[in-house]
Amino acid sequence: MESKLYKKVTNAWVMYDWANSAFATTVMAGFMPVYFRFLATEAGLSNVRATSTWAFVTTIALILIAFLAPPMGYMADRMAGKKRFLTFFAVLGSLASIALFIPHGSMYRLAGTIYVLANIGFAGANIFYNALLPHVAKEEDLDYISTKGYALGYLGGGILLILNVIMFMFDIPSADTSVRWSFVTVGLWWLGFSIPLWRHVKEPPTAHTEVVGFGQAFTASFKELANTFNKIRQYPEAFKLLLAFWLYNDGIGTIMKMAVAYGDEIGIDQTGMIAALALVQFVGIPFSFGFGWLAKKIGAKTATLIGLGLYALISLGGYFMAVAWHFWVLAFMVGLVQGGTQALSRSMFGAMVPKERSGEFFGFYSMSDKFAGIVGPLVFGAVGAMTGSSRFGIVSLVFFFVIGGWLLTKVDTGKGMAEAKSIIT
Repeated sequence: MESKLYKKVTNAWVMYDWANSAFATTVMAGFMPVYFRFLATEAGLSNVRATSTWAFVTTIALILIAFLAPPMGYMADRMAGKKRFLTFFAVLGSLASIALFIPHGSMYRLAGTIYVLANIGFAGANIFYNALLPHVAKEEDLDYISTKGYALGYLGGGILLILNVIMFMFDIPSADTSVRWSFVTVGLWWLGFSIPLWRHVKEPPTAHTEVVGFGQAFTASFKELANTFNKIRQYPEAFKLLLAFWLYNDGIGTIMKMAVAYGDEIGIDQTGMIAALALVQFVGIPFSFGFGWLAKKIGAKTATLIGLGLYALISLGGYFMAVAWHFWVLAFMVGLVQGGTQALSRSMFGAMVPKERSGEFFGFYSMSDKFAGIVGPLVFGAVGAMTGSSRFGIVSLVFFFVIGGWLLTKVDTGKGMAEAKSIIT
């Protein structure tokens, strides 16, 4: 009975990856970069300026969520409200995705504003989704459940992306609105497939002896911010992992956000690029599971380092990309490592922090993630604006993978897991 319940709960948790990955594929990576550039150029911006503006737009939501993540994580723990916070942000993100139907013509400023709200919803919900991982999965299953989530995310996001590509290719329901209706399908998909988590995953216990309301938790959260940072430093290995993750995830996130805009700038066909993104999803399914298997054989850290090495090669290859088949090759390479490296980073961190304070600690993890997402697109956009070509922007990402990987080699995961159990905060 217990094993059936455990399976139901873990399956419900991983289904949220299926639900929200539609935003990452169709909106964030697939259609929105090109659609935003279309709106911006219609308003008179140059090609390079439109790409750089898109890079800067992607940073705005990340700045907001980066500063709010730690106090929100603390609030979720104090209020015993991880699911409530997840629900709020998931609904915000899905409704904003639907609202992306509205901008058209030259309305790139409105499109950017709505996208910021959708991105806040996506990133905010992920804080609390990740914080639930140590509660729903047994310690020995963390790598497997985390990679399973990414694998199902690739499958769900890939299926909807293919449907959206078909809508685009065949002008369903019309040539002028197929992309905008694709945004609507994302919001509905996200809402509908979040239901299993809402039904079957229970709110986990909190480390705090007294559960408080929103106002009291909000006030206390900012007072506790410095204290939370000091608590994380009591877990030196987890703290080192955060620093490494801050760097290498910067490169990963920038490639995800800027690949289609970059390809569009250098003249690669949009349909081919989006189809290549679908390839990433379906390559990512078996290789996400593969990274979970590899982690059991050689350790999660070593498996992640292999992925980062391949990412560095992808960044170098991006400089030479000139025709569609180059984009397809690089997309295939991304599919090999994207899900595995991110899933194992999540499970490593989850194993190295006290799960009773998972909201608080994953709030800082998310802050690290979002600050990473801020710096990468800014560097990409700034280098592109200064040089007049985004080719140098893509090469600059090698720095993040090399230095982040070097920091990761300094993390002792076994020691970190012991620290999570022995230090009382």
